[in-house]
Amino acid sequence: MDNKEIIIQTTIALIEEKGEDLDTITVREISKKAGVGLGLVNYHFGNKDKLIEICVERIINRIVEQFQSIQEKTEGFTPFEKLEYLGSMTFDFLFEHYAVSRISALTDMKNPKPDDNTHRTYAAYLPLVAACRPDWDEHTVKRKTFCLISVMQQTFLRYETASEILDVDLIQKEKRRAWHTQILHDILGE
Repeated sequence: MDNKEIIIQTTIALIEEKGEDLDTITVREISKKAGVGLGLVNYHFGNKDKLIEICVERIINRIVEQFQSIQEKTEGFTPFEKLEYLGSMTFDFLFEHYAVSRISALTDMKNPKPDDNTHRTYAAYLPLVAACRPDWDEHTVKRKTFCLISVMQQTFLRYETASEILDVDLIQKEKRRAWHTQILHDILGE
């Protein structure tokens, strides 16, 4: 493993160890735990924030890849129930890993890439939306899926405002799940 990858793996371990306290991670701590010079971190990544963004993307990528296993966990579910389950998993992850999720969503919005986490989430949802509404044409399915992912991101990023506007406590898992189910009905027209 080269120095750059060692730095990334060390930083991911620190992020997972510190949880929501990402601001406490320092370049000095990263370089010490990685066994590399302080200058190498800045050389490869420019600054700590860029390094954290790369690591967060990798962490979220692992979670998105787990979405693929939804088929096994939801065998026998209707397409709507699968979409509901995936949405609950998504929202639970977002709210339980607030700092990491916020960095990921804002990075995707600021610097969209063809295969970023938002796009990969969209791709995971697309076949489920299509299965829920086989009467929709491809363009409608894409548009409605885009709307669903956008609503979920905005709800998460602005949860305090959304909670106030929608009169629902989005921090409470059951209320968040009920709200998500309602949004699915609204977007899918079911």
